[in-house]
Amino acid sequence: MRNLLEIQKQLLPDLMETLKRRYTILHQIMLSDIIGRRTLAASLDMTERVLRAETDLLKSQGLIEIESVGMRISDAGRRLLDLLEPAAKSLFGLDELEEKIRSTYGLSKVIVVPGDCETSPFTKRELGRAGAKALLGVLRPDDIVAVTGGSTLAEMADQLTMPLPLSYKNAWFVPARGGLGESMEIQANTIASTMAKRVGANYRLLHVPDLLSEDAYQSLALDSNIGEIVNIIRSSRIIVHGIGEAFEMTRRRKLDESTVSEIQGEGAVAESFGYYFNEDGKIVHTMLRMGMRLEDIMRTEVVIGIAGGKGKATAIHAMLRFGQENILVTDEAAAQEIGRRIDMEVQSSL
Repeated sequence: MRNLLEIQKQLLPDLMETLKRRYTILHQIMLSDIIGRRTLAASLDMTERVLRAETDLLKSQGLIEIESVGMRISDAGRRLLDLLEPAAKSLFGLDELEEKIRSTYGLSKVIVVPGDCETSPFTKRELGRAGAKALLGVLRPDDIVAVTGGSTLAEMADQLTMPLPLSYKNAWFVPARGGLGESMEIQANTIASTMAKRVGANYRLLHVPDLLSEDAYQSLALDSNIGEIVNIIRSSRIIVHGIGEAFEMTRRRKLDESTVSEIQGEGAVAESFGYYFNEDGKIVHTMLRMGMRLEDIMRTEVVIGIAGGKGKATAIHAMLRFGQENILVTDEAAAQEIGRRIDMEVQSSL
């Protein structure tokens, strides 16, 4: 199919644009479960008149169903998307972008989904679905998986609904760190328990604040129950983590002005695991917290980073420079920015 697409790109470029448009419409309807025409048109930046013509055609082909409450994908439409998925990367030119990022940063795998999750909730949902698929691709029946918090990881947990290749009743999901203080739905504890329930695995929770004073840390470290959970966290074979933009994370953590100024002065552009990184991937600031430590991250077998949006590109680049990622799941907007950065670095070295 990929060779056929390459031929069509050369001989029938107009047809390729039509194919991309109809694939995108069908894919967005699938991600939405059910959606109205006006909402879909706005999300795709398309007029309702043009969208109506396209959805009428998709309906006539039996690919979608149109009801009074909105449009939903049919079984035939879902099967067609499954058939097209291997070729979709080439259709949108994402396979070359994936390989450029993979080879530049020495990753084992890069997954890029179309769109920009900063502007489209559908792209964020697809980002979560791709992350869920990537996790299931490496998950073993008796694994321990540590997960961080954040809205992208929460979306990924919600998307763990695809058919499971194995039984995971002996696997464990744990939070990579404490998270009390964030919104409940994006806390690492909530995400770990949701993922475990979705795949039929076990979970343990870490009920400690996200940020700790030295006295609080020392006190909690002496608690045997907390110590037991922390030991499990630190023995994880897989880490799944989000990537935050440094200044945004200082705001979310409600840090005091002096700490924020210090972090900014150190050139931090990214945050993950409680560590702040500069553009070169160097740790420039550390927050005291319970859970995963730097040495644990360094020896973890599989590290999956998931983040998207054009504004996250610099932060993602910093984490890739840190050098511990095995798998990156991102979106087209972030990947294009990272790709431009790679091209600029290549040009400057010539």
